[in-house]
Amino acid sequence: MQDSEYSLRKEIISTCLAMERKGINQGTSGNVSARWQDGLLITPSGLDYDTLAPDEIIYLEMDGTPHGPHSPSSEWRFHRDIMRERSDVHAIAHAHPVYCTAHAIVGKDIPAVHYMIAAAGGSTIRCAPYATFGTDELSRAALVALEGRLACLLANHGLISCGPNLRKALWLANEVEVLAKQYYLSLQIGKPVVLSSEEMDVVIGKFKTGYGPKAKV
Repeated sequence: MQDSEYSLRKEIISTCLAMERKGINQGTSGNVSARWQDGLLITPSGLDYDTLAPDEIIYLEMDGTPHGPHSPSSEWRFHRDIMRERSDVHAIAHAHPVYCTAHAIVGKDIPAVHYMIAAAGGSTIRCAPYATFGTDELSRAALVALEGRLACLLANHGLISCGPNLRKALWLANEVEVLAKQYYLSLQIGKPVVLSSEEMDVVIGKFKTGYGPKAKV
């Protein structure tokens, strides 16, 4: 195993552990992947992350063939399909954070109630319609919800966060959970004020030119 591959496997595990520390994920429910050579490296199914070893991370070919001592995550299809369809995505974090999942349970998009929504690439965080976990149907729904975006909710399920590397995918997952919590709390106070599409176009333009919090990650 190349040193670079071993380091990436270790980083996948550290990303999973960081999701636990940040409260983004619980137990073995989430999964993480990173593009590697002509396929991807992905967490195995059902193993505790605090005891996971680098050689237990699964290498998955783009045709879905796994290589490793365990089965790949049950959600390997959307990890594979997103990376196959999106050349800009090199890392994916999937989790069931409390506030994101609460919005997903009621099928709610997160609107532009804060300018940081633009960190995910658009003026909303879309919620994909429900489909059974691990299915092609879920993968197709996720791809639609991610069009022009780096994050989406999955109805009655959780969150997908994408990035050019694991660090940014993790950062965005945490940011979207913060936004979901802010939106939830604002709904308790009154009717949230949604930023105009014109203002969001300005903000999105600033982010694309390297301005703002996203550029510092």
